[in-house]
Amino acid sequence: MEIRQVRYFLAVVDNGGVVSAATALGSTSSSVSQGVRALERTLGAELFHRVGRGMVLTSAGQSFVGPARRVVRSATAAELAPLASGTQVAGRLDILASAYVSVHPVAELVGAFRRSYPAVTVRMGSLSEGDDPAALLRQGHCELVFSHLPVMASGLTARTLGQLDYVLVAPPDAELPPTSRLALAELPDLPLLLVPRTAPMRVQIEEALHAAGKRTRVAVVTHHRESLDSLVLSGVGATFMERSSAAYLGERGAQVRDLIPPVRRAHGVVYDPAHLSAAGAAFLERALASTDGAESGPDT
Repeated sequence: MEIRQVRYFLAVVDNGGVVSAATALGSTSSSVSQGVRALERTLGAELFHRVGRGMVLTSAGQSFVGPARRVVRSATAAELAPLASGTQVAGRLDILASAYVSVHPVAELVGAFRRSYPAVTVRMGSLSEGDDPAALLRQGHCELVFSHLPVMASGLTARTLGQLDYVLVAPPDAELPPTSRLALAELPDLPLLLVPRTAPMRVQIEEALHAAGKRTRVAVVTHHRESLDSLVLSGVGATFMERSSAAYLGERGAQVRDLIPPVRRAHGVVYDPAHLSAAGAAFLERALASTDGAESGPDT
């Protein structure tokens, strides 16, 4: 098995097809396609279903993604080792972040990390609602997972990085009291924009509303959190959003209100201390330096 072939495989996974993978790698489609075929012959398993011009992972392909990322991380670190001097860190770092924390604080941490460690390439993937952080870590998909806490991660370590403060964000023309803070018990009967019930944050919001004697009048349920901005600004309804994201909408005319009582949720990082690369350890150190990093594991 050649590392080049493994990189071709991951490029197809990350870019959704051979042509896009070849563009990302600065290679040709035929080279990528042949490399993936050669890898399949070496492994003795078909990694993709070829559906027209599309590429869909087989069950074997899905199982190989994690180990492949681990192989590439190790190979990249070895290739760049001669370029590293002193305490400089080089290599590749794979992290996963839920949509709730991907902008704040994870994107900010990635920016600060890259300024200090420019020789490290960071791949920031998405952690979906149904994903199992512990399984993804153990299978090698990533070294660090950032999400709301708590998470089921037996045998791993979880560290709290802080609290996310959620606020009400309403359309510009919504009828709200002219105060900066709004008691949930006094919340007007606004149509609400919500994520699916599988999201723990929605459960927490609805519990807070019900405790305040308010019912949930749902206007839209969306799996696409990025659509909430446009839905609010176009007047479809109000939603609850992390404060830093709400500030962006406030600058564009949306009404933002702090909540009484506050609605907060802890967020943090989950990892396996025994399988951290130098890049992973450096990123974790920077993340923990931004907070007091209370430990919640192992066996959380």
